[in-house]
Parts: sequence; structure tokens; C-alpha cells
Amino acid sequence: MYAWLESLLALLSLPQYGLSTVFVVALVSATLLPVGSEPVVFGLVTLNPELFWPAVLVATAGNTLGGAVSWWMGYGAERAYERVTHDHGAAHPRALRWLERFGAKACLLSWLPVVGDPLCAVAGWLRLPFWPCVGYMAIGKLGRYVTMTAALLWVFPGGFGF
Repeated sequence: MYAWLESLLALLSLPQYGLSTVFVVALVSATLLPVGSEPVVFGLVTLNPELFWPAVLVATAGNTLGGAVSWWMGYGAERAYERVTHDHGAAHPRALRWLERFGAKACLLSWLPVVGDPLCAVAGWLRLPFWPCVGYMAIGKLGRYVTMTAALLWVFPGGFGF
């Protein structure tokens, strides 16, 4: 088991694979699939401390792109719903009214666990402006990666000793 894990960590530690792995995992984790990207970012940065900022920026880019995909999924789902039900002005529950009130700025909260990824899809459903939503997603996700990775490095300065 440890040999397999060591070989996987060695592969991920190679910068040419590590950053692309971080990007893909961050992108997938920002869709509605329940995958966390922080362990991958932390693992790469633990093995290659000089890649802190590249890893954080690549993870932010992948996670933001995944949020944009979720936005488009929500937008497409709303359009399909409209065609089927011909319902253009349905009453919105309180959470949707709150999101409409804050608009694209609510996407700053896309970094939150559990609610962040669906928030991006709901922003698309509500047809909130795409580029402002993506900008706010990027700001929130960058803050999360910087904070989480730095905190993990502070708590586990030597990694996990593999």
C-alpha cells in the first residue's frame, strides 16, 4: 500500500503532472460532483514548496472554470424547465430571493463547502450576469485556496512524512 502511495505522490510531485492534476481535480470539484481539491493542492505544495503560488493560482483557475460550467448548467436547466412548463415567473423561495437581491456578488460565497457549487448553478438558473459571477467566484476561490493551503502548511509543516 505504501509503495503505491509513494509512487503516486512522486508522480504528483513532478511539476509537469502536478499542476495539471491540480487543475483537473479543482475543475471537477467545482461541479456538482463531491470531490475535494484541497488535499491535492496541499500534497503538491508539501512536496514542492516552491509551487505554492503556481498551485494556488492553477487550482483557482480550475475551480473557477468548474464554477462557470456549473453556471452554464444552471442556465441550461432553467431554459429547459421554461420550455417544458412555460413558467416564466414562478414564485421563488426565500433563498432564491436572497440570491437575486445580492446578485453576482453572492458568488463570492462559491468557496463554501456544500452550498458553494450549487450556488453557481443557481446563479445561472437566475440568469445573473455571467462575467461578474465568474469574477466573484474567482475572488472567493482564490481566498479559500490561499487560506486553506497556508493553514494546512502551518498545521502540518512537514507534510505527512511519506
